[in-house]
Amino acid sequence: MPEFLNLQPPETALKSWLNAFSVKNFPAEEIDTTAALGRVLANSVTADRPVPDFRRSTMDGYAVRAKDSHGASESLPAYFKIVGEVPMGEAPGFSLKPGETALIHTGGMVPEGADAVVMLEYAQRTDQGVLEVTRAVAYAENIIQIGEDVAAGEVVIPAGRQLRAAEIGALMSLGRTNISVRRKPRIGIVSSGDEVVEPERQPAPGQIRDVNAYALSACIEGWGGEPTRLGIIPDDLDQLGKILSSAIAEFDAVLISAGSSASVRDHTAQVIDRLGSPGVIIHGVDIKPGKPTILAVCNGKPVVGLPGNPVSALVIARLFVKPMIESLLGVQSLPAEPVFQATLTVNLPSQAGREDWWPVRLTFTEDGILADPIFYKSNLIFTYTQAQGLIRIPATANGLAANSRVDVFTL
Repeated sequence: MPEFLNLQPPETALKSWLNAFSVKNFPAEEIDTTAALGRVLANSVTADRPVPDFRRSTMDGYAVRAKDSHGASESLPAYFKIVGEVPMGEAPGFSLKPGETALIHTGGMVPEGADAVVMLEYAQRTDQGVLEVTRAVAYAENIIQIGEDVAAGEVVIPAGRQLRAAEIGALMSLGRTNISVRRKPRIGIVSSGDEVVEPERQPAPGQIRDVNAYALSACIEGWGGEPTRLGIIPDDLDQLGKILSSAIAEFDAVLISAGSSASVRDHTAQVIDRLGSPGVIIHGVDIKPGKPTILAVCNGKPVVGLPGNPVSALVIARLFVKPMIESLLGVQSLPAEPVFQATLTVNLPSQAGREDWWPVRLTFTEDGILADPIFYKSNLIFTYTQAQGLIRIPATANGLAANSRVDVFTL
């Protein structure tokens, strides 16, 4: 088991840990596409037909043959015989001959014989049923061609894609009202500590209500997992070992919110290390907050020992539990991290060689966004609720200067 004092940089720790477990053929389930937002696609979706499968107008206007409009201008219009109107939702019952036109609406099916659409702004209808066109159109202008969006047989959404609103709409355009997605990873959450009690209980002197299990559950749900709180375990190593062993057998991953003392953390790491191969991968990350983090793999399943302090636990969950869930799901083409820039309001010191993460309040001004660091103690959860983002001080820096531009990671 790695020594606690052998602190690893966060990126190195994450990579070593993720490489220690692999996910193959994670179970899939069939669900209603309308309920698939945020879920991960199990199998690639292929278009069974071109989209669109008929030529469509992108404008309200008149369908024409483009070459019949060549040279048209306000001083020398082109003239067309109006032969009808294209009905919406139906195929037109006519085709256009040279010199003919038909009124068409946005999304309407372009009739045979036409290859462009003149916008209404450049057309004037006369009393004699003749259309006067004052601007020439090019071939295919204002028309979406068959298969222009998707060709028949094309893979439109690859396996491993996390479905957004755009993918939901695309699936519906193909008539895919049910879709196969990867089952949500089931994640067991264990709280530990003689001083921790359930939220509904009135804490006795020296006791605190369980914060981490509920905050972590909310995070896991938002990141695509299915959390189960397994209760509070006292600082009893035998009981802790039994609960964790059972949880590892039942769930896809296990989180334990460990006690705050160094001795409890060490004992927790020892218990985890005995629960399956290869055991503890990382015991200690060179980061503030969250240095005592434990990253393990027991019998192929990831196990995380989180700090007991709520702010530390939430920061570490964002940096390690979120990518763990994405790895379990086999998410491909991860969306870009939601990041924007702001101006730091004060000097923010840091220890060189250690990566620091600071919660910040944001102020929106005419000149831009200001990031005001929240100075906190990691066991004060209400301090964290005031934060609107996190900023990172890299290990190579001694801090950040006031008025410097910083990346803000959204919470």
